[in-house]
Amino acid sequence: MTKSSDRLVWIDCEMTGLDIDSDELVEIAVVITDYDLNIIDPGLDLIIKPNPAALENMNDFVRNMHVTSGLITEIPNGISAAEAETLVLDYVLKFIPADQKAPLAGNSIGTDRAFLTKYMPRLDNQLHYRNVDVSSIKELARRWYPRVYFNAPAKDGGHRALADILESIRELAYYRQTVFVADPGPSSEQAKNSAAEAVNIFAPNM
Repeated sequence: MTKSSDRLVWIDCEMTGLDIDSDELVEIAVVITDYDLNIIDPGLDLIIKPNPAALENMNDFVRNMHVTSGLITEIPNGISAAEAETLVLDYVLKFIPADQKAPLAGNSIGTDRAFLTKYMPRLDNQLHYRNVDVSSIKELARRWYPRVYFNAPAKDGGHRALADILESIRELAYYRQTVFVADPGPSSEQAKNSAAEAVNIFAPNM
């Protein structure tokens, strides 16, 4: 059995836009996995009602995206960001009670984390400061393993938070299978040799 501190907290947010100064959250979903990417629980998905000004300031691209996904009709019945934060935090604590142990995981997670820091600081503070960003692995695969990158599973989450999370978990599982060293990984001696080689290669530049 894995320790709760080995788990990952997957979060995806939908916003009125990407401007941290003026845009707000309209949906948040969370899923917990173990270190092996097994989903611990089906997850939690919440609709958030932002301030009227944030809705009014949505540009056409974002508005059309939320219309197509169906989210726009659910927003008026959403809860406050404060209520959503409490529910998500309680959910995370149910599976990971220790403070600042579990990393935040997702795709381009830096944007989501910035909004969490502003609108859900208690939740943000509960998570480890490190992130597991699938988009970073994707960018490296594009450069180092282009065949893997171009054959990755198609994504069609439709810009809904929970569906996007599940696609991100699936995507990381794909990259783990195709570009990471298979279990049990290198021996300690092989790892030491690789470390020494890396040090030697970059030593002239340091």
